[in-house]
Amino acid sequence: MTLLESAGKNCYRIPRRGKMKADVLVYLNHLLYRSFSEDQSLQQLMDAASLEGVLSPVIGMPDIHSGFGLPIGGVMAMDQSKGLVSAGAVGMDINCGVRLLRTNIDPTGLDKKILRKLIDAIEQRVPSGVGRKSKHEQFIRQYFEPIINNAVPFLIEHGLGRPEDLQAIEDGGHTPGADPGAISKEARSRGLQLSTIGGGNHFIELGYVDTVYDQQGADTYGLQEGMLTVLIHTGSRGFGHQVCTDYTAQMKKTAARLGLDIPSAGLASVPINSDTGKKYLAAMACAINFAFCNRQWITDNVRKAFSGVLGGDDYKYDLGLIYDVAHNTARFEEIDGKKMLVHRKGATRALPPGHSDNPQQYRSTGHPVLIPGSMGSASYVVRAEPGVEAIYNSVNHGAGRILSRKAAKREITVEDLKGSLAGVMVSTRNYKAYLDEAPQAYKDIDHVIETFTEISMIRKVARLLPLAVIKGEGKD
Repeated sequence: MTLLESAGKNCYRIPRRGKMKADVLVYLNHLLYRSFSEDQSLQQLMDAASLEGVLSPVIGMPDIHSGFGLPIGGVMAMDQSKGLVSAGAVGMDINCGVRLLRTNIDPTGLDKKILRKLIDAIEQRVPSGVGRKSKHEQFIRQYFEPIINNAVPFLIEHGLGRPEDLQAIEDGGHTPGADPGAISKEARSRGLQLSTIGGGNHFIELGYVDTVYDQQGADTYGLQEGMLTVLIHTGSRGFGHQVCTDYTAQMKKTAARLGLDIPSAGLASVPINSDTGKKYLAAMACAINFAFCNRQWITDNVRKAFSGVLGGDDYKYDLGLIYDVAHNTARFEEIDGKKMLVHRKGATRALPPGHSDNPQQYRSTGHPVLIPGSMGSASYVVRAEPGVEAIYNSVNHGAGRILSRKAAKREITVEDLKGSLAGVMVSTRNYKAYLDEAPQAYKDIDHVIETFTEISMIRKVARLLPLAVIKGEGKD
């Protein structure tokens, strides 16, 4: 290592140098540090630290890997009045996020035939794969603007969910400030993908609670050892991708006109309070709302699939929403008395106990933070500890890649993938299509989680293991 210097346990610093206006901190435990190569992700963090108005430090999460502009697993906070906003620092899949449902089902009572029927029934309702459109196009076309304006509350008014779901979604499933006038015709044309999961690392997973570490947190969240769970990971699909593409191009032109020093095209940025900045935030809010609605509609279809396969009303199987949290957003926050715009790209908001933005039922513990692993590996439910403010109330969003998609397809065989899945049911027989999503392409989720638990930034609540996974083909 030449760029990183030790800054305490599991923390490494790149001091400001050259054009950098902020330090960079990267969080890795000793095992992740030993295997970490100084790739493009560190330069991307240094580039972010060179932008006008950036607050120190810029953060790299333990699941960090290179991305477009800001690395995936990057957090950049900007001074609210003097700073910039960057579409690339939010990412292509705006409000990609995770939600977790609990059940009252003991998975040991589900044989493979029933499990297969459940994932088939979900797939029949929820298209998967790049470019797949929703089965609800007529409704979406009729109500597109109310959907992106009013988000999940609008869907629940139309019977697509339970009223209590709103208490278990970040921001109540609705981000204010959305303006349909800020989105392009191209973005609008890509908005027919509600209740779809796309491709890449997105999935619907049936699993179970393998281990409870924190009984208080588990009791508060309604988690019990041995319980069947449903994990949903997807975002704003082509709609959010187009919003990012549109505004990255606009920001690049505006930055050049304003004479801003932008270190890379992927970090094209404009002043938060500029016309382009305000329009991007309004368009981003549309995409955030779209993604919340996507996961909400999928939830409704999952509940209907359980009811259709197992019989009776879906309440019979609980299927209550534990939480839904985003990990590709920019949002205004006040942390330690400073007002800022926090860009989280591949990073999850994690509020400590007592924070006023926690849902009421989670005020005493902090809300559940959902951190999925790779296909076939464990996922975690954790909660933030006091002190997480030092990293802008943020933690990692997953395991993080160690192999690019091309490298994974080149180096991992179908036999390797099948062996690593260890009996986990997959929704397709075409294993070759998922070589880039094999567990071997990702960091060890346990090491990633331990990075923050070892320094008391988070507390583990429960560990989930997969039984069956639905994934779509292609790179989202």
